[in-house]
Amino acid sequence: MPPESASDTGSPTGTSPRSLISIKSVSKVYPNGTEAVRKVSLEVPGRPQFISLLGPSGCGKSTLLRMISGLERHTGGGIDWPTTPYDSKGRPLAEIGFVFQEPTLMPWASVFDNVYLPLRLKKHKKAVVRDQVMDALRMVGLEKFADSYPRELSGGMKMRVSIARALATRPKVLLMDEPFAALDEITRLKLNNDLLSLWEKQRLTVIFVTHSVFESAYLSDRIIVMAARPGRVIADIGIDAPYPRTEAYRTSSAYNEYCKEVSGLLKQAMAGVEDEH
Repeated sequence: MPPESASDTGSPTGTSPRSLISIKSVSKVYPNGTEAVRKVSLEVPGRPQFISLLGPSGCGKSTLLRMISGLERHTGGGIDWPTTPYDSKGRPLAEIGFVFQEPTLMPWASVFDNVYLPLRLKKHKKAVVRDQVMDALRMVGLEKFADSYPRELSGGMKMRVSIARALATRPKVLLMDEPFAALDEITRLKLNNDLLSLWEKQRLTVIFVTHSVFESAYLSDRIIVMAARPGRVIADIGIDAPYPRTEAYRTSSAYNEYCKEVSGLLKQAMAGVEDEH
């Protein structure tokens, strides 16, 4: 389904009442003067959506994701959660799950305890949330490995544990920073399919960072194409292909056309950067 128009607004601030996240002219300049992101504006709708941030390495995709999560502060513009209450310090109370590029598991802790970590940090007793942790492990097919340790797992299984940990708090938004980039192609394709199945069942909003045209066109119903540093949005593409996505879609002419369109936009973005220099 194509994305809702960001201009379809009903509030005096220009933010759609249906928006979950409203990103307005957000910029990031580091203390050394590096401009990572320049005036990015996006509306993330309240309905579940799978959004990919696509662009070349160093275009600010991960920086934008961290700013959305609150792990990093923006230096210009604003990020608003219109339908979410805020705490006394002005931080949104929306539950967010974050999956990093590396699994970042605690090697001395069991799979269960790795997934339990965010709940432990929230002061939840293990006995009280045991079922919640096991539910997260079931979602990624690892309930039988709860007592195993990271050293006993494959790379793909470690990433599943990382995803389960992000899901343990039952988030409304799942942010994923190139989680499958380091995996072999077969494992990556399998996890792509598993992620889509999980997204459909849980009805989450997923914002997924990737530099793969093929991955973005397969997973997403919306692709945000970003130009090289400073990161800017150059296109917002709706992928009008039904879910569930299967191998038939991956080999279809529609998929091929989307890949061509997105590849062309990336080439234009890179050519524009080269022209500036």
